[in-house]
Amino acid sequence: MDHFTEPNPESCSRIGLDCGSCIQRSAASVAQICGGMEPPALQQVFFQLYSAPGCFPMAQAFAVAYQESSSTSHPQRTLAFATAAA
Repeated sequence: MDHFTEPNPESCSRIGLDCGSCIQRSAASVAQICGGMEPPALQQVFFQLYSAPGCFPMAQAFAVAYQESSSTSHPQRTLAFATAAA
């Protein structure tokens, strides 16, 4: 029996999940729980949720999805996070 032990693109795709929708849903949940996070805190949350190196390229998509799901009063924060993650 194959058990899902660590989230990474390969194990997720085996059970029918794709990176884009996973990131979108996670970012929306984080935004509901704690909107208005500063970029360093948002980056830390991403890497705690997605610790597998295969997930790292999705950091910018997570920041964008978070921005879209949270208050639009701080658009410069997403840009700063995306720059820091690059």
